[in-house]
Amino acid sequence: MRLRSRLGVALWMTLFAVSYIPDAAIAQTSSSNQKQAPAKDKPKQNQSANKAPAAKPGSTNKTIKTTKPAKTGNTKTAKKTKDVRVTVTRPANNATTGSRPSFATAMGLRGQHDDLSLKSSVAMVVNQDTNDVLFEKNTGVSLPIASITKLMGAMVVLDADLPLDEPIKINAEDARSYGKSRLATGTSLTRREAMLLSLMSSENRAAYTLGRNYPGGIPAFVAAMNQKARDLGMRNSRFADPSGLSSENVATADDLAKMVSASYQYKAIREYSTWPDLTMVINNRPQTFLNTNRLVRSGDMDIGLQKTGFISAAGKCLVMQANINGSPLLLVFLDSVGTQSRFADAVRVKDWYQQMDPSEIRPLRRLM
Repeated sequence: MRLRSRLGVALWMTLFAVSYIPDAAIAQTSSSNQKQAPAKDKPKQNQSANKAPAAKPGSTNKTIKTTKPAKTGNTKTAKKTKDVRVTVTRPANNATTGSRPSFATAMGLRGQHDDLSLKSSVAMVVNQDTNDVLFEKNTGVSLPIASITKLMGAMVVLDADLPLDEPIKINAEDARSYGKSRLATGTSLTRREAMLLSLMSSENRAAYTLGRNYPGGIPAFVAAMNQKARDLGMRNSRFADPSGLSSENVATADDLAKMVSASYQYKAIREYSTWPDLTMVINNRPQTFLNTNRLVRSGDMDIGLQKTGFISAAGKCLVMQANINGSPLLLVFLDSVGTQSRFADAVRVKDWYQQMDPSEIRPLRRLM
């Protein structure tokens, strides 16, 4: 009897304890097996933004659990776990990811120190009036120049005195030249509009159709580009296509300074390359194209001409003519480490030159 009484008491206490487990604790146990709501430390933008990003090559995703007190009525209950995904980014391993380094990186030029702590592998500052070289870094190396090529193409079109108001149409060949573009096959635009989009927003199909509609087509256009380079004394340059997508379009910083100075003599190139934005109606839909140079859009500098460029072989590139402290300067930046760092390099040069006493400027050499 005494044994039965003890067993009965133990059974009754067990049933009482199970029935007293709080609902919040049960909810915590079940919710730990479900997908947690996204963290609210950032503004909600869209549905896809609420999903944890996939790991990038060279990155590690870690899930860290944090706790937040859960309340039921006026009674505090057990803490509720919440999954927060954190991405730890490490430098990509080219051997692992299969991506190719830029030519300048492969040559050991990236990361070299200079007096201005620029992030570009190649940099040059030239006084446009005197041709005095005021700053240089790795200027004698021929490297891919990406869409800076489009400045040469614009000069060739203008030299040929082709009618800028003549309509030209994007065809299948233009579309094959570059896969991603809002200039769909069949889009009709004037030669002026194509040049504007080429220089302002670096539209590759627009640049290609300018070459295709040149007398003699693409071969004649590329030949004219190379002849123009020889005429300008660009001895270490070569052009292979109108858009700059080919890594065979190469030049030194010296040659690019000459090309920027020559391009500046064309009013249309000055105007179109510094146009902030343009809205066109394509396939009955308005499309807005922006200038690829954020310094133009922000008005941070007095820019007379500019062109950006990027392909993997070239890295992020930028050339400009800018008036700084009363002097017209030619700026060249090749193989910068990031999208914004080339613009930051231009601002560093501006700050450096503005702090200089003109009487103390000592040219390094003369651009020949």
